[in-house]
Amino acid sequence: MAENIQGTDTPAHQPVTVPDKPALEGLEPRLAKQWRDNGTYAFRRDTTREEVYSIDTPPPTASGSLHVGHMFSYTQTDVLARFQRMRGKNVFYPMGWDDNGLPTERRVQNYFGVRCDPSVPYDAGYAPPAQPAKNQRDFDAVSRRNFIELCEQVAVEDEKVFEDLFSTLGLSVDWNLTYRTIDDTSRAVSQRAFLANLAAGDAYLAEAPTLWDVTFRTAVAQAELEDREQPGAYHRIAFHAPNGQTIHVESTRPELLPACVALVAHPDDERYKALFGTTVTSPLFDVEVEIKAHPLAKPDKGSGIAMICTFGDLTDVTWWRELQLPTRAVVGRDGRIRTETPEWIATDRARENYAALAGKTIFSAKEAVVELLRASGDLDGEPKKILHPVNFYEKGDKPLEVVTSRQWYIRNGGRDADKRERLLARGREIDFHPAFMRSRYENWIEGLNGDWLVSRQRFFGVPVPVWYPLDADGEPDYENPIVPSDESLPVDPAGEPAPGFEESARNQPNGFIGDADVLDTWATSSLTPQIVGGWSRDEELFSRVFPFDLRPQGHDIIRTWLFSTAVRADALQNSAPWRHAALSGWILDPDRKKMSKSKGNVVVPTDVLEQFGSDAVRYWAASAKLGADTAYEINQMKIGRRLAIKLLNASKFVLNLGATEASASPSALPRVTQPLDLALLAQLREVTAQATAAFEKYDYARALQLTESFFWTFTDDYVELVKDRAYGAAGEDAKESVLTALATTLDALLRLFAPFLPFATDEVWSWWREGSVHRAPWPSAEALQGLDGADPELLTSVALALGGVRKAKSEAKVKQRTEVATAVVTASPARVAHLRAGLPDLLAAGNARDLTLAEGDGDLTVSAVELVPAEVTPADA
Repeated sequence: MAENIQGTDTPAHQPVTVPDKPALEGLEPRLAKQWRDNGTYAFRRDTTREEVYSIDTPPPTASGSLHVGHMFSYTQTDVLARFQRMRGKNVFYPMGWDDNGLPTERRVQNYFGVRCDPSVPYDAGYAPPAQPAKNQRDFDAVSRRNFIELCEQVAVEDEKVFEDLFSTLGLSVDWNLTYRTIDDTSRAVSQRAFLANLAAGDAYLAEAPTLWDVTFRTAVAQAELEDREQPGAYHRIAFHAPNGQTIHVESTRPELLPACVALVAHPDDERYKALFGTTVTSPLFDVEVEIKAHPLAKPDKGSGIAMICTFGDLTDVTWWRELQLPTRAVVGRDGRIRTETPEWIATDRARENYAALAGKTIFSAKEAVVELLRASGDLDGEPKKILHPVNFYEKGDKPLEVVTSRQWYIRNGGRDADKRERLLARGREIDFHPAFMRSRYENWIEGLNGDWLVSRQRFFGVPVPVWYPLDADGEPDYENPIVPSDESLPVDPAGEPAPGFEESARNQPNGFIGDADVLDTWATSSLTPQIVGGWSRDEELFSRVFPFDLRPQGHDIIRTWLFSTAVRADALQNSAPWRHAALSGWILDPDRKKMSKSKGNVVVPTDVLEQFGSDAVRYWAASAKLGADTAYEINQMKIGRRLAIKLLNASKFVLNLGATEASASPSALPRVTQPLDLALLAQLREVTAQATAAFEKYDYARALQLTESFFWTFTDDYVELVKDRAYGAAGEDAKESVLTALATTLDALLRLFAPFLPFATDEVWSWWREGSVHRAPWPSAEALQGLDGADPELLTSVALALGGVRKAKSEAKVKQRTEVATAVVTASPARVAHLRAGLPDLLAAGNARDLTLAEGDGDLTVSAVELVPAEVTPADA
């Protein structure tokens, strides 16, 4: 036998010290500290790329609290990391905190009762109110710098709580490899990558229709949209042709009538073919617009002809662009109708009608237009109520508007077929787990209708690293932005002068202005491999970890985080960012709805960890396959807790028997001579091989299932069958055989369970081994190839017979220690052969004097059981 069950590095034995009352309580803080102090999970720099297994760990959003969904998905990553480490890999397992962006801003606003107003001067001694105002309108207005300082304060406090929770959960993260998406390194990397995109032509500035959240006053990207069913109504509105003909349009947005630029119908719609190229006049506002043809128009929707406004929705944007229509925007960034009357509204009646809308919210403007249409007779009938999908920002509370604004974009294949094909090819370089998730990536790319909008009108984020020169009239030259030197990164153009200028030249003719926007949080999170891997700062490290081996994440952010990371790696490294993508499912509440903080249906993880313990929670999480949406299941945690406790108690029993010498050398296995012991090790060999194969396919749930099933066979069947022999009833050779088998199996089981139950397994390991089980090699099936003649089914057959004997005693309502005088065991010829080989152990475990073995068809049965009367048993004598 070339190698042992432990692998090539056999841990040294130490004196066995088994506690009187093993318990799970108290293991987490003690072992978490021990692992950190000993550097158990530390990454080694002196390594080759082939030795490394690198993980692009998701940085959780640091804005409040974690929930059980985090424990679920991060545990699934951790079991994979632990397996790879035990397989001999030098695991690069960092942890980051995603603390820049809107979630942190919202938390700070509500927590302190403040709002950012960049016009307010900085107050070095500012302290937020002791009690935040109830109404947001009464929040303290603070400077941009004060606001950012408060964001930093809250983020750091939250991250400490998160780190403590993840340590308690047993994540084998190298806590020396942490980062924040707002720290100096992340900001410099994010800005450096943006400038590289800019230099390559992949980043560009454009004035274009933009999805806009009126509450947060920021642009929103396509990936951040979600449709929500909202009540609405179709309004049948009359447009008038010069010949007196009336054309009726049914619209859900009558308030955008002053922004109408055309009517549109399908090219094949016979009702309107004769009208294409003619004009009509809009009601109330007397604007002449042309009737156009476009295939996106739906003949079966409303009256079959629609009004194109700039802009009601994204379809309007498509029509506007492809039909080359004018821009007549009336909705401002505050979500209100602009106060100044547009130049295209020229008649006295039209200007008077517009004045009735100016300054109103969208809702109030809609009501006002409907009343004006009623009064003018241009509303045909009453509005028809409907439910329809409306675009929302995923974190917003009001429908999005489309406004024209100047924004930064990164090319992502939305308007470039060659780029789209490159990114589809990158997806094919990545192994998705489960494999069908690749289609979500591909479908997202195929459905893109524009490039990635990366600028945001917020405060706590990575600043867009450019300035714009001002001409002699003080007008900015957006075509020729001023960029910083690489060594000056990170920069803040809103607070630092442009290169070659003094601060006094800000906002002055022939001076400069700084870009006031920040980058979308995904524009920084999309660079997590580059941030943590050392790109542009530590190229030696980067070459050892990139492309990363694994990206674990939720399946719901394939379109955002996974895709955007692929976009950046393709542009910056001409590579896919990772080799594998492991997609976790959602946690569902009892109503089968996704748990999320926004829905208020989450469970606080600290409560669960305190109630059941970390190993139990990890068992629940690891029982779910990748990609599977999973119910929050208390009973599953209870099963996991019982398993961990059983592992402690079974290990105590085995070690107290003296079973401490595992098959650790080529000379050890020959000590295993008894058929039942050989059968146990043969089953162990199969389980180890199958669990290893499952892990290699990223099917950790299957590995856990196999290991757990074998463990219960080991404790409930094998241990019960060999107790007498383990105590020496059959002689020293037979005792040595069973003790070696027990020790070998326990040793392997601790390793097989180690990724799932790290606390219980390392606790038991410390009772009889030096070091940590988590630095021990993964068990090797090849180590048990020398089991000549071992048949794993033998143990199954003998266990079935023992179960039959015990069932007979239960049915006779006698105690299990009651002696059996005779019984007949009928089974297939193969099972009978097994029973003959294991008969001594079966007789001892069943407390039977004689068992007759008979060949037959069908399942194994035990019959004709005669029990020794209690009054004449040797014990009574």
